[in-house]
Amino acid sequence: MNMITSTIYKQPLLSGIAFTALLSAAGFLAAQLPGVSQIGPLAAAILLAVLYRHYFGYPEQMKSGIQFAAKKLLRLAIILFGLRLNMNMIVNEGLPLLWKSVLVIIFAVGFMVLAAKMFKADLSLMTLLGIGTGICGASAIAAVSPIIHAKEEDTAVSAGIISIVGTLFAIGFTIIRPILPLDADAYGMWAGLSLHEIANVALAGEPAGADGLGMAFLAKLARVFLLVPVSLLLLWVMKLRSKGENQGSITFPWFLLGFIVMSLFGSYVEGTYITIPDPVMNNLLTLTSFLLTMSMVGLGLSVSLRDVRDRALKPTVILIFVSILLAFFTYWIF
Repeated sequence: MNMITSTIYKQPLLSGIAFTALLSAAGFLAAQLPGVSQIGPLAAAILLAVLYRHYFGYPEQMKSGIQFAAKKLLRLAIILFGLRLNMNMIVNEGLPLLWKSVLVIIFAVGFMVLAAKMFKADLSLMTLLGIGTGICGASAIAAVSPIIHAKEEDTAVSAGIISIVGTLFAIGFTIIRPILPLDADAYGMWAGLSLHEIANVALAGEPAGADGLGMAFLAKLARVFLLVPVSLLLLWVMKLRSKGENQGSITFPWFLLGFIVMSLFGSYVEGTYITIPDPVMNNLLTLTSFLLTMSMVGLGLSVSLRDVRDRALKPTVILIFVSILLAFFTYWIF
């Protein structure tokens, strides 16, 4: 034990990274259990991190490694996440979906911000939830949080909330599908335009068969495609605000360029000039999910249940309400 303790103090960077990896692995294992499997490993890992902080306190001796996971690994995960975006598919088949995706984002963010003002909810938290709802859940939240200078606590809480609520809605979609007057393609498109996470879309779209699931992913990818322009728009807004409030310059999110490069590589290079075996690609996508989970664990360790207990309830209720409205809205526009 003394040797372990000594190692922790001598190598806080490595031990902190290892600790976030351990909790992430625990989240992935927990996600294999009945019931927990529905919320997914990311939400499970965040919950474990929050509970650890609540019962054992923040591990200050490993702070540098935890911060590295929360910030550096987060950016690496977002860059690798670009591999999930097939730009070629969007350009060839999904352009008509882009304007609908724009409407979805405007609807989600607009209603969240409006609700925050009406019900006096935390504006930063609600903005993150709105962007996550409109684009791609926790991944979008992770991408924009550095741009709007969101607190680590807000990022972790909003990612956890949207993962759980999104899963509940995905399950709800599969339950009501048999009674909907929609064919497989229409149902898939509706799910892709409505649900929060890519994993939620996969869960809800699978009962519609290969064609329905394909349409669901296409609609979802159209929303993911807008992550970069939305991020750049937020960057511009923050720069204007910083000039008006004299808060200094806003750092450009260079990791978004990496996201674009990886998207271009996966869309136009891989499979045409370079072929990556499916097992390797699948492992790389799993690594991306694991790195994102590690970064969320790092953020989750900064969350104090005592501080957010009252703050999280209202945004969760509002998120559920706005998600219901979004489901009706997308059903109407598609």
